[in-house]
Amino acid sequence: MARVLTPRAEDFPRWYQDLIAKAKLADNGPVRGTMVIRPAGYAIWERMQAEMDARIKAAGAENAYFPLFIPESYLKREAQHVEGFSPELAVVTHGGGKPLAEPIVVRPTSETVIGEFMAKWIDSYRDLPLLLNQWANVVRWELRPRIFLRTSEFLWQEGHTAHATREDARAYARRILHEAYEDLMVNVIGIPVVVGLKTTRERFAGATATYTCEGMMGDGKALQLGTSHELGQNFAKAFDISYSSKEGGREHAWTTSWGTSTRMLGGLIMAHGDDNGLRVPPRLAPIQAYVMIVKDGDGVGEAAAKLRDGLRDAGVRVALDDRTDTPFGRRAVDAELRGYPVRVEVGPRDLAVGNATVVRRTDGSKTPTPVADVVTAVLAALETDQQVLHDQALANRESRTVEVATLAEAIEAAATGWARVPWSAVGVAGEAEANGQGVTVRCLLRADGSVPDSEDEPDLVAILARAY
Repeated sequence: MARVLTPRAEDFPRWYQDLIAKAKLADNGPVRGTMVIRPAGYAIWERMQAEMDARIKAAGAENAYFPLFIPESYLKREAQHVEGFSPELAVVTHGGGKPLAEPIVVRPTSETVIGEFMAKWIDSYRDLPLLLNQWANVVRWELRPRIFLRTSEFLWQEGHTAHATREDARAYARRILHEAYEDLMVNVIGIPVVVGLKTTRERFAGATATYTCEGMMGDGKALQLGTSHELGQNFAKAFDISYSSKEGGREHAWTTSWGTSTRMLGGLIMAHGDDNGLRVPPRLAPIQAYVMIVKDGDGVGEAAAKLRDGLRDAGVRVALDDRTDTPFGRRAVDAELRGYPVRVEVGPRDLAVGNATVVRRTDGSKTPTPVADVVTAVLAALETDQQVLHDQALANRESRTVEVATLAEAIEAAATGWARVPWSAVGVAGEAEANGQGVTVRCLLRADGSVPDSEDEPDLVAILARAY
């Protein structure tokens, strides 16, 4: 296996690219910065999508769809928004062989177009809250592309809501942050995240507050895995999203937006992958158990099919590999690369004594197991290894996070991991200095680890790191 992937310790970026290629997760698209997500990668995205969609709906939001093309004038209505996105915009100037009367922006995010329709649909306080989500693609022209992490086109969900009060909007933005995003990342993807407030310098263009979920990758860098934004009344005033109050007056709504993307696939790879390939947490895995015929004959095929059926009946997502015309070693390497949580290997020799071999991806252990006990053993391994992957990622984060007192110490610590430093020791000027050395303030926390309402609160802690 050492010859299949570049070792992580030798060259982490090269290992990442090798894994994506060898595990057949994705490929580069024909236009620079675009990607083709292959079936193995898309199957994982579908599982992420299904789990996220269920959580979003549990929070009361409904799915809708809005256009890919947005009039350029829409973006210009909210000054901070267009300023923040201008360098990343793809703009259409011709259609049907003729110049367009107004340039059209290819959707970088949908606050503006959804704001237009919120204004149309909302009339009374009875129409609030309006809770919308869409699954879509977006385009942000990326100068330094990297598959799943930064591409010119990517897939995501984006939620957009309107509320009668600031308090209701804030509560909902935080509900999504914790009940949808944090819950999915920790309990399904198995990445322990730090949840906090972005600084003014780092927050979303046009927002009044941005909340984030930050994960540590295997090389000690940070990855922003999802964000939720309070937009105040900025977009409501720009698009006249207003309503008749109970008292009979006309009030502007308070809005939020929030999103996660295929970047979570990059996080999965970098947080859990090892030198043998991907490791997919069992709750997320499209294939949780992979039954493999080592060599056919002597009833092996029948026994393997029966094991597959038994696992399926027990609620396990299972697949059978009976490609005996392909060498078993090559198939086993491919299964390791793909990160299937458990393999069940069935061959004539083991079967002759009533056994199959249960192989766990987390540690590579191989356990001869009576055929009658395989289903029980697989279920136990899946439950155990979900926690194992989370705990290993948490141990990595804790071992590479240091408490420091000064900005200089924080910048030094960010060379190998994360630094926790008093925000008062950094401040706006210190943040700019850190940025100049490739280090960013990932988020701000209260001393007890909770999420602050403002960066002006006393005694806040800043997390500084290098990031993707």
